[in-house]
Amino acid sequence: MASTQSVLGLEIGGTKLQATEGMSDGCIVRVLRASVDRERGAQGILEWFGQAVPDLLTIAREEGRDPKAIGVGFGGPVEAATGRVLVSHQIQGWDGVELKRWFEEHHGLPTVVENDANAAGWAEYCKGLGRGTKNFFYMNIGSGIGGALVVEGRLYNGQGRGAGEIGHVWVPDWTAGTPGMSDKLENLCSGWAIERRLRGMESPAAGTHLHSLCGGDSQRLTCAMLAEAARAGDAFALAEVNRVAQTVALAMANLVTLFHPERIALGGGVALMGEVLLRPLHEALDRRVFGPYRGMYLLSGCELEEDVVTTGALLLAGALGG
Repeated sequence: MASTQSVLGLEIGGTKLQATEGMSDGCIVRVLRASVDRERGAQGILEWFGQAVPDLLTIAREEGRDPKAIGVGFGGPVEAATGRVLVSHQIQGWDGVELKRWFEEHHGLPTVVENDANAAGWAEYCKGLGRGTKNFFYMNIGSGIGGALVVEGRLYNGQGRGAGEIGHVWVPDWTAGTPGMSDKLENLCSGWAIERRLRGMESPAAGTHLHSLCGGDSQRLTCAMLAEAARAGDAFALAEVNRVAQTVALAMANLVTLFHPERIALGGGVALMGEVLLRPLHEALDRRVFGPYRGMYLLSGCELEEDVVTTGALLLAGALGG
């Protein structure tokens, strides 16, 4: 009996790792997951994939499928033509790693490496919120902040080192003591930045919802707790979420004004805050975007959720074999 061809889609993030077997149309068959050990850096991550990929290959072949290629969504800018990592802003040890070559040498399958936001954006365009559009933007707010542009139905990659890097645009820094200071959006509004700010403050005021959630220990505060407290009406939490929404909206309004996409999908862990973040984000975006474009775009949470990066990696791997 002839085997059925499949592909592998891998996600290398700042927080989570996923190894997926699926089909070239992005449909997932099996997923292996792990959390990033930041202390072990790139080497620890490669060791995990060094075990996870053979495990997936073995199971697939036992079940009559023959994986033909690997797609990788990497959490940082990469050189698309060579699959070389340029830098990771979150995990040490990645600078200059020949990731495409590593997978091909270790597992014997042709490999394509893309920035994780690009992989996610392509998936959401093909199978999620972007379906039926020509011009589309995907933005993730997670441990970092990334973006992907689809222009006239094609994933736009600039000069081959990515594009749409909205997390690295400069915005006003409301945390600075000196007026007029600015910082990168990722340094202010990513999940890690929000939690670092929360954990650097004194204990939330006694009797507040935020104080109850963390037991009075600010070191335990998370984005999920912040969102829950905001939904319950906690004044500090609402103000913090609103500052994040206003700042993200400023960057997004500039993007919409320059690019004018039909739809914008928002993914990543911070986006899981839901309406408590999306409502003020919508309002601030509508106020700041170029007037003639107001009302001509849709902003919504991404439809593929946790599978968005690996689905994109499967699609990219599927394109390798034609």
